[in-house]
Amino acid sequence: MYSQEEKVSPRSDYYVYVPSTLARKLYLYPLHVGYFIYEPGYYIKRDRFDSFLIMYIVHGTVDIAAGDSICRAREGEFVLLDCYRPHQYGSRDEWEASWLHFDGTLAREYYREISSQYGIVLSPENPKALSHIMNKICNLFRTSSPIIEHEISGHITDLLNSLLAPMTRKSSSQPSAIVDSIAYINEHFQEQISLNHLADMANLSPYHFTRSFAKETGFTPHQYLINARVAAAKFMLKSSEIPVKDVGYSAGFHSESSFCTTFKKWVGVTPTQYRGDSSKQT
Repeated sequence: MYSQEEKVSPRSDYYVYVPSTLARKLYLYPLHVGYFIYEPGYYIKRDRFDSFLIMYIVHGTVDIAAGDSICRAREGEFVLLDCYRPHQYGSRDEWEASWLHFDGTLAREYYREISSQYGIVLSPENPKALSHIMNKICNLFRTSSPIIEHEISGHITDLLNSLLAPMTRKSSSQPSAIVDSIAYINEHFQEQISLNHLADMANLSPYHFTRSFAKETGFTPHQYLINARVAAAKFMLKSSEIPVKDVGYSAGFHSESSFCTTFKKWVGVTPTQYRGDSSKQT
């Protein structure tokens, strides 16, 4: 379908898709996809257009305003917008972009995670590889290929995961002291581990170690340690007949009462109830 929109080249094409009920329940799915050649002076302002939008800037620049963000995207960059909220974009010069309006399960979570880390203009290390995914999705419609919803959902997921990849690399390059501390807890959770000991290992004060650890994991060191112990206890309760008291000791708790109290606080049931409930898995 060719565009008839003002200040969009008539050579621009786009496609509309209506996802199945199953796709709406389970998948990420496309709603509109296209490749537009925008003429000088094109601007669009929307209060709401129920979807999320990914644009890959093939040529030129585009100015974007969304929420508190006012920014410019350039050739080779991606734009990610929450179109459920007011937004606008355009340029006084010519520009080109491939674009995808999508929605579905986890769409908002992907948006929140990516935008909170990088903002709404993204500069991945290998934009050509990501643009290839965009082209693959568009070409499915352009060639009238059968739309297999779980496959196209996979393409969208690949695209979003690739946009998250810089965050993964960033996390993996964080101070090795925190990475080493995590590894130490995972290996020694059965032992009595103090905050001071972990901080000394990281060569940080307890205060700064706790802040750095929480920033990287989402848990305080104590919470992470308890989580590791509870996870180990859950596995033992479901995969062995070891008495509850011994499970607690084996997981690193110093008494049966401490184990039972902590387990119920974290899991919502007692260890005995958890062991007997076949609906709860490890």
